[in-house]
Amino acid sequence: MKIIPVIDLKDGVVVHAQQGMREQYQPISTDLCQSADIYQVIEAFLGVCDFDTIYIADLNALTHQGDHDLLITDVLTSFPHILFLIDRGYQRFKKYPGNYLPVLGSESYSDETVLELKAYNKRFILSLDYSISKALGAKSLFSNQDLWPDTIIIMTLNRVGSNQGPDLDKLNWFCRQYPHKHFIAAGGIRNTADLQALKQVGVQQALIASALHSGAITRKDIKNL
Repeated sequence: MKIIPVIDLKDGVVVHAQQGMREQYQPISTDLCQSADIYQVIEAFLGVCDFDTIYIADLNALTHQGDHDLLITDVLTSFPHILFLIDRGYQRFKKYPGNYLPVLGSESYSDETVLELKAYNKRFILSLDYSISKALGAKSLFSNQDLWPDTIIIMTLNRVGSNQGPDLDKLNWFCRQYPHKHFIAAGGIRNTADLQALKQVGVQQALIASALHSGAITRKDIKNL
């Protein structure tokens, strides 16, 4: 099981994401890291485990209220050996640094813009975004496998930071329907029991923030996984 720590950036600081209600997110201060500074949060994550991949969501870009382009560029330079999965919402194709992989989420695309994903030649992570059971964004993206890369996030926004557990039914369905794809679970993962349940349905990667910050998933747990 590969754990990918998550950082949500809003107005220059790291915030605590909860159930997709982005306007209410507040700067983090947790047992793991009392600071909301992105560099300190990354160092805190690396103190738990030598993670080689970190996910960053630029919430300002996602909500069309500016962006963190300069800060993210500096982070990429500061941690050259970490692969950063960056969700900036709608993104036009361009050449990215070697340790940058764009996350393209269905919520940021429409059926009119979705064909732009072909320009990436499948060098991106797809995020299929849900709110409860409702698919968000471009409907055609959920069915047009020609646009899918090998790795796909199943993002259940209403479970993010909710302590409700992952959406195992949905993840199980995707793993059974598309066994040749690699799925990443996102939203609600509480502890190692949830991670074991994900492994049982065929999920081998998970995006996690709250359980790392609270200590519910520890260095020892990750080693055992």
